[in-house]
Amino acid sequence: MAFDFLVPVSEKVMAFTEFLPPQALGKNIHKHTEKKGLPVFANATVALFGVLESRNAFEKKNAKLDIDGLRLEIYRLMMGNWNGTIIDIGDIQEGESVEDTYFVVREIVAGLLEENIIPIILGATQDLIFPVYRAFDNIKNMINIANVDCKFDFGMDDELISSESYMSKIITDKPNNLFNFSNLGFQSYFNAQEEMDLMERLFFDAYRLGEISHNITLAEPVLRNAHLVSIDMKSVRASEMGATANFSPNGFDGKEICAIARYAGLSDKVSVFGIYEMENSTLSHRLIAQMVWYFMEGLTFRILETPSSDNEDFTKFTVPTDAEELIFFKSHVTERWWVEVPSILMEHNKSNSVALLPCTQQDYLDACNQMIPERWLKAFKKGLN
Repeated sequence: MAFDFLVPVSEKVMAFTEFLPPQALGKNIHKHTEKKGLPVFANATVALFGVLESRNAFEKKNAKLDIDGLRLEIYRLMMGNWNGTIIDIGDIQEGESVEDTYFVVREIVAGLLEENIIPIILGATQDLIFPVYRAFDNIKNMINIANVDCKFDFGMDDELISSESYMSKIITDKPNNLFNFSNLGFQSYFNAQEEMDLMERLFFDAYRLGEISHNITLAEPVLRNAHLVSIDMKSVRASEMGATANFSPNGFDGKEICAIARYAGLSDKVSVFGIYEMENSTLSHRLIAQMVWYFMEGLTFRILETPSSDNEDFTKFTVPTDAEELIFFKSHVTERWWVEVPSILMEHNKSNSVALLPCTQQDYLDACNQMIPERWLKAFKKGLN
């Protein structure tokens, strides 16, 4: 069984935990230890684990991921007013080959998904998204991926899978279970024009760093529609990471990346949350720990909402435009918005109802001014193909 390959939380971290106050995360997480083995999975909400595989890094790593240092920073944070149960199942070390590691990652993520436990993955490199994506194969027909990344990570056609080309592998690998891919925070000077053209051709969504930084709430509907959320820490500016090599002076700041993590937690669709490409620095570890904290904070406030005309918690708005009549819904509980996309049949739930696409109030206002929202147009065209 794949869970047998997990390495327990180190004695160093366990010793550190002894000195923490009772309110600290480290005192409230059920841990995989040498003495007691794996924690009980029943009733667990999230499972934290590290993946030390880095052999497919595009830029070779000088040192292994310091997972102990990262855990110390997570464990020392205080619990929020949360009602979920957190387990830490330890780490996946490098296998004999990268494919061996991928197999273990895939099996463990699939096992957790089957138990309705959300994996929080702390990974050395972002190519690990590929086995995580494949973990959905027997669980969900079509999935949406949202990447917070300064690059699209398509790579070149003849390139082997790496931390900067895994998306090409995901798009071409059979069975193709990818319905939509969204990128948050891309920086144009890191992406070839051909990659931008490919995003457009496949009707994928891409939001520039400047767009999201200017209005962080634009990230919310994108993450609300995602099943798998991945954050490449290279999307965060170097000064926030305490690192210079391989990081850029431009990127999200700490407050923005934590807000994005919280939005991912709030989304009732997000089933896997992963953070990758981190640096071995105290500042980096502290920021990632806070991102994990904000994801769990968002998780606590998740509200499952299904807009419909019959539900009194929603107001339905019909907006006639020159091209199409658009149907919007607004929640009175969360003030979130959705728009119907009639060309997409809901393969996710095997019904013939139209898809409800998360959107913003601005999308509704634009439609009122005869401007069809771009996210609606892309989803509509995708449904016709």
